[in-house]
Amino acid sequence: MLSSPKITVLMPVYNCELYIQEAVDSVLNQTFTDFEFLIIDDASTDATVAIIKKYNDPRIQLIQKPENSGYTNSLNHGLSIAKGEYIARMDGDDISLPERFAKQVAFLDANQDVVLCGTFYSIIGTEKGITVPENFEDIKLALLRKCCFGHPTVMIRKKSLDKLVVIYDVSKEPAEDYDLWIRLLAIGKLHNLQEVLLNYRVHDSQVSQKRDKQQINSALEARLNILQYLDCTIEASERELLKKVILNSDDTSFDEIKQFLFLNDKLKLSNSNSFFETKGFQDYLCSLEEKTFRKYFLNRNRYSPMVYLDYLRIKKKWKLISREELKLAVKALIFYKNK
Repeated sequence: MLSSPKITVLMPVYNCELYIQEAVDSVLNQTFTDFEFLIIDDASTDATVAIIKKYNDPRIQLIQKPENSGYTNSLNHGLSIAKGEYIARMDGDDISLPERFAKQVAFLDANQDVVLCGTFYSIIGTEKGITVPENFEDIKLALLRKCCFGHPTVMIRKKSLDKLVVIYDVSKEPAEDYDLWIRLLAIGKLHNLQEVLLNYRVHDSQVSQKRDKQQINSALEARLNILQYLDCTIEASERELLKKVILNSDDTSFDEIKQFLFLNDKLKLSNSNSFFETKGFQDYLCSLEEKTFRKYFLNRNRYSPMVYLDYLRIKKKWKLISREELKLAVKALIFYKNK
């Protein structure tokens, strides 16, 4: 085992017998060879461990947990013992392309202000390639809407992780990666290499496939947490209102819409420190307004004259085209109800 490898490859596994050999081979066949390979098994009940034990490579360190304690727990345990300058994430059902480590190491060595480097990736069994934004300003804006890193594609500067009180937060599963990327914004820049360097597998047994509702809620919390970098305090009531707006809730009231207009102005002013690129951030806030207005006035289930009066109250702020305005007026007048 290397005493001070350049990279620690961190791969948590659980019941991956169908895919584990391809995953391990893709790591061992990297053109960049200065790494330790930590495989953390979460008490698998299939042949995963037996397959791993067939390998005779001194870089592999298999750690078998006595009981199943979860994916995020495995990640944090691996990070606690990692010796590498960089952490290369890998999952037991994905395939890293041979040049992946070499290209990420070269980029991080040349850009000391970057703390995390991801890549494009493809979906195994399809012709679908996932592209993600490259530069830091575009990444920050993208993180307002969704996670823009493929978790098993990333390589992270270990000393940057060491600055965090909590590394992966178990309570944020299964969006623990999204939460971590948001917190790393306080430490340095994030980047994505613009080429496919990993083949990603999607299947029904994955954690994120089984916990869709929880992932939506955890991801929503991460989206809101990025607003902490603005020069203002987001009150608890404002945070709850933003949740309803982002989720395009059916029960958003007109009073809440008016409150959201004030909140939007507050957020625009609080970007005076230019944490977000100004126009991009304003476009994002405008898109939230547009989505909220259209939901309330054009895509509701029930109409009444009061809805049209509400529209008239904000017409200076948001105006429909003539055809849409006439349609709204007629629906309001006849108390239209969707079937």
